[in-house]
Amino acid sequence: MRIVLRLGGSVLASPINIDLISKYAKVVQTLKQKNELVVVVGGGNLAREFIDIAKKLCLEEKDQDEIAISISRVFAQLFLKKIGSIGDIEIALTFEDVNNCLKKGKIAVMGGLRPGITTDTVAALVAKYIQANIIIKGTNQDGVYTKDPKKHKDAIKLDTLSYADLPSVLQENKHKAGIHQIVDSEAIRILKNGPIRLIIVNGFNPNNILVAAQGEKIGTEIS
Repeated sequence: MRIVLRLGGSVLASPINIDLISKYAKVVQTLKQKNELVVVVGGGNLAREFIDIAKKLCLEEKDQDEIAISISRVFAQLFLKKIGSIGDIEIALTFEDVNNCLKKGKIAVMGGLRPGITTDTVAALVAKYIQANIIIKGTNQDGVYTKDPKKHKDAIKLDTLSYADLPSVLQENKHKAGIHQIVDSEAIRILKNGPIRLIIVNGFNPNNILVAAQGEKIGTEIS
């Protein structure tokens, strides 16, 4: 099975969680035993802090995005170095890099790609490119809720959801530098025609990734 693992910056990098990074290195080692794997890492709060600095410097949104991409690539490089020989020599900067990495039997690790898209969208695009079976995203929520569970006590977790219905529970429907929500709307547009499933799980427990990869019910499955 081909898996794209999307590790949210809200989990690994907000603040930087060294212990969790180490645990995820073991998770991908386990996943690689039976799967081909691409890992897409976000920049989290640090990326958003630099976006805010760029805004105060009156830089254009494209420049803000480029700075955030640099931060995400630093985290991707950290993770790549941590997983050692099962990963490629360098982080992937193009889809061709990803393809070449998988051909060598290695795990491809990447951060952001280009201005105007989030790492969610990177995960969706690379999943389409390599014809992945599934995207698993580890984030700071147990799944997708009808409302923001941090703000609304009556928010209800959804076990399953269609790509068509997902935009109705999102706050933003277009890209902007530093956008932060459970799933990026552009990623949804890329995935909505199938056949790739997206599973959202609580990323603070790395074992949830393994549970999702094994096909057990967990988090929210979007198809």
